[in-house]
Amino acid sequence: MLRPWLRQGPRATRSFTCPQCLHLLRRSPQQQLQQSLLPSTLASSRRSLQTTAVPESTDRVPLRKQLKQDAKSLRARKRQTREDEEASRQKWELTVGIEIHAQLNTEAKLFSRAPTSSAELPNSNVALFDLAFPGSQPEFQVATLLPALRAAIALNCDIQPVSRFDRKHYFYQDQPAGYQITQYYEPLAKNGYVDLFRHDGIAPEDGDHVRIGIKQIQMEQDTAKSQEYPPSMQLLDFNRVSHPLIEIITMPQIHTPATAAACVRKIQSILQSCSAVITGMELGGLRADVNVSIRQRGDVAGNHQYGGIGGLGQRTEIKNLSSFKAVEDAIIAEKNRQIAVLESGGVVEGETRGWTIGSTETRRLRGKEGEVDYRYMPDPDLPPVYIGEDLIAELRRTLPTGSDALLSLLTGAEYGLTTEDAKPLVELDDGARLEYYQDIVDLLRQQHPEKDSKTQQALARLAGNWVLHELGGLLTKAELPWDSQCVPADSLASLLDHLQRKLITGPTAKQVLALVFDGDRRSIPQLLEEENLLLRPLSREEYIALAEAAIALNPSMVEQIRQKNQLGKLGWFVGQMMRMGEKGRVEAPKADAVLRELILEGAK
Repeated sequence: MLRPWLRQGPRATRSFTCPQCLHLLRRSPQQQLQQSLLPSTLASSRRSLQTTAVPESTDRVPLRKQLKQDAKSLRARKRQTREDEEASRQKWELTVGIEIHAQLNTEAKLFSRAPTSSAELPNSNVALFDLAFPGSQPEFQVATLLPALRAAIALNCDIQPVSRFDRKHYFYQDQPAGYQITQYYEPLAKNGYVDLFRHDGIAPEDGDHVRIGIKQIQMEQDTAKSQEYPPSMQLLDFNRVSHPLIEIITMPQIHTPATAAACVRKIQSILQSCSAVITGMELGGLRADVNVSIRQRGDVAGNHQYGGIGGLGQRTEIKNLSSFKAVEDAIIAEKNRQIAVLESGGVVEGETRGWTIGSTETRRLRGKEGEVDYRYMPDPDLPPVYIGEDLIAELRRTLPTGSDALLSLLTGAEYGLTTEDAKPLVELDDGARLEYYQDIVDLLRQQHPEKDSKTQQALARLAGNWVLHELGGLLTKAELPWDSQCVPADSLASLLDHLQRKLITGPTAKQVLALVFDGDRRSIPQLLEEENLLLRPLSREEYIALAEAAIALNPSMVEQIRQKNQLGKLGWFVGQMMRMGEKGRVEAPKADAVLRELILEGAK
């Protein structure tokens, strides 16, 4: 008798299956086949299965060979990508303009007396105007003008004697007033520029130097910070409303993604060096929008207008990029998208697009607003801002030396550093490490005033190596921030003076540096004397004895050096001599000279 068994499915239908059939279905397909077929057909079925069975492959690829093939395929794909990219550059010209929004270094908000700190509880640092309460009025805080002026001067702009604020209308939940106060018609500064060099990371095809024009710098208020909680809740923190911003608008003069990222990086560095901003992209204090357009090379007429400049393709804007890598990756993705659209016969639309870190494509957000959409109008509640020449002159006089000038100084005749060493000294720790380095060089030169220029450069390079690599390595290993007091400048200068005078060896100097870094506050001469670390030079006879003992350890390597001229293996014997000799007394150059004499000249 059949018994009903309920089978759950899309329609919850009832299926009638007997227990024996259910047991059969639980078997393997081959068992089901054998059970259901008649004996007369089972033998033929077995023969059929044996005939049609797919033989197991015997030509398996070894793992090492497979890895080599995969690596070869990857190289081929990268090579093809480079070739495609080169062909794309030959046919299509990329043009990029950048808008950078940077939070100014100020304790006051732009149009209210509420503090700018956003580290407090949400909505705790707000004034009535920040929340757009009816009847509240903006009150321009003059202190916010100073960091904006420092930024404009550092970016080589012309400061406008009179600037005015305008209303930019748009409706969004992070802007309670329904408009943003900015400077559109008469901005704070105009006609600046930023110079980019090869060491700034520009693309090789852009050469050694690129100058990017800055159209204008304008002051404006920041918006509220929004936090989404899917599926439908969004929270708003108005602490950030009216935080003073400057918007830096470059000219559309960038033609490679790498140079665009280098431009944002360089502008951030300049703003930080002149104390116009405190935080950068890594902490959300600086955001970038990029405008991307494509046109065929030689098409000087172009299809559309770009910000009043003719001859360029239709632009799209990618909003709120929060890292240098995102700037470069988003431009590459949007360039490729526009090329694909144009080569398929389509038309690039003017629109605002978004970018997600780790993505390979930009995404459409909305149609691109124009001037008419924002309905710019002068703000009737704010008077003009007048800036006197005396204020500009004083700020220009007290502005710190720019990074490009510092690099030229450090790589010039006075210090003779390489660009690779000079650049981190300028960029690290807001200039604190550079001051520390210069203090050490000054102390060394006071102890060696009679030295010629080459020796003075050698002292400067020695100090740079120890500040960046030896002391920097200790800080990195200990995971500590920069602190000039962990090894006082006079202690490191004294240590390097002993090293330069050959009173101690390099390994001994590193040992002493570690002791001072760990808190030993004895003076360097006292520490060297009490720890018996001063160099007591070995005699020639002692060096020869150590060299002969090291040679006896590996005579086969000696023959290799003699017969095949493998001089690099001499370093092994030098290491053996330093291990066998009294600690701190064996000097590597002298050990190497004796080894060459015994091994090479002894063979003759």
